[in-house]
Amino acid sequence: MPQSRTAAARPVIAIAGLGIESSTFSPARTRAPAFHPSRGADVLDRYPFLAPGEELREAADWHGALVGKSLPGGTVTADAWAELTDELIERLAALPQPDGLWYDIHGAMTVEGIDDAEAVLLARIRATVGPEVIISTSMDLHGNVSRELVHGSDLITCYRMAPHEDHMETKERAVRNLVDLLVSGAPRPVKAWVPVPVLLAGEQTSTRIEPARSVYAAVAETEAVDGVIDAAIWVGYAWADEPRNRAAVVVTGTDLAAVSAGAERLAQGFWKARDDFDFVAPTGTFDGILDEALASDLRPYFISDTGDNPTAGGAGDVTWGLTRLLARPEFRKDDGPTVIYASVPGPAAVETAVAAGTGAAVTVTAGAEVDDRHAGPVTLTGVVHAVRHDDRDAETEVVIRVGSVYVILTKLRKPYHHEHDFTDLDLDPRGADIVIVKIGYLEPELFDMSGGWKMALTPGGVDQDLVRLGHHRIRRPMFPFDREMTEPDLSARLIPASDQPLSGDDE
Repeated sequence: MPQSRTAAARPVIAIAGLGIESSTFSPARTRAPAFHPSRGADVLDRYPFLAPGEELREAADWHGALVGKSLPGGTVTADAWAELTDELIERLAALPQPDGLWYDIHGAMTVEGIDDAEAVLLARIRATVGPEVIISTSMDLHGNVSRELVHGSDLITCYRMAPHEDHMETKERAVRNLVDLLVSGAPRPVKAWVPVPVLLAGEQTSTRIEPARSVYAAVAETEAVDGVIDAAIWVGYAWADEPRNRAAVVVTGTDLAAVSAGAERLAQGFWKARDDFDFVAPTGTFDGILDEALASDLRPYFISDTGDNPTAGGAGDVTWGLTRLLARPEFRKDDGPTVIYASVPGPAAVETAVAAGTGAAVTVTAGAEVDDRHAGPVTLTGVVHAVRHDDRDAETEVVIRVGSVYVILTKLRKPYHHEHDFTDLDLDPRGADIVIVKIGYLEPELFDMSGGWKMALTPGGVDQDLVRLGHHRIRRPMFPFDREMTEPDLSARLIPASDQPLSGDDE
């Protein structure tokens, strides 16, 4: 056990991190501007619990280095990685020597030529700040947790809800645990890590339903045990192909026996539930669900066009679903069933619509500029319904009405999660017959709004049919790729403190 440290009444804490989900099955590439990085004092503005006057803000002397978060997307380019990480390290080195560091990441970033990017960056951070600094890492539960990442972190935790309604609560917990440890001067926690050979999509592991609801309820029960500081289960990220991609459990605390037993109990619970995980909503083909939606009295009827979901890493410009929608005769007349489709990027189409103006008739072509493997560009002839500028993600959005279909086109890809995403475009999702969104599980506002909902299993870089995607670098055997695999070793691996060497490979 490492020796106790000197307690710090008002510790100095640095903040740094980069976050993205990167699908290796998407041809898209992510570049540095997509991360919208915050620097210096602006970093603190990202977190309400660090606002002036808040308890945690007053508990430490805070210094932002660089924090950037991108929409999920394709692999991060080597140039973007070098640009962002070099600046992060340079800024971190220029800060006052910290007692602690909060490492705010997602955990599913893939970079050209680099495996386990978050652990690689953490090693550079550790080399910059020194071995004595206590590091607390916060993550998305769809991140990946390698042995190296656990070793480099003194505290590590992740969300406990999917959808991630507790994302800010989780970040606050990571910070509070860090401050408590620094102020108390207690020894570095012990950490038990269990990799679980299961890799499932987030839409199959939503905590809205069983078995994930009960599997994740056990996290709080484990955390409540004496001698445990934090417990976490990661589902992992299914749409990337790296050796680290799988589920994992980490429990941290002061009591080795309690930490190890808790980690093994959570890992066994996840493993035993593997066959019971199912999609969070009924699924079907795109055409079949359209038929059901038209026949249903439930309104608005939401359809998730799942395979190109930009919030899971899809390129966002696959036109497969939109092409099939516009081919349906039911929607060719203006007085047909009202459908909203969100969305397809098309910079040239957006420029044409903006120049024409609201109410103008236009013919534009959009989509399939990045991912043309499933369908080509789609040509729309219709009326410009709305134009909106200055969106953080899309930059510019337009709506083209084609018959009774309102198609949202964007300059840059954008997810549609909130009611205002539609109403800001003079669209009424509550009054629509059908709303089609490129998404997996519905985010809370849309879920509460929906009368009916099904998930269409469509093609794209985040195809829900994981087996057909072609993983070849993940560790095997792995469920569901190897359904007849033998029982795995789910014993807890004790990870040495970050100031102690990590040796061997017991994965």
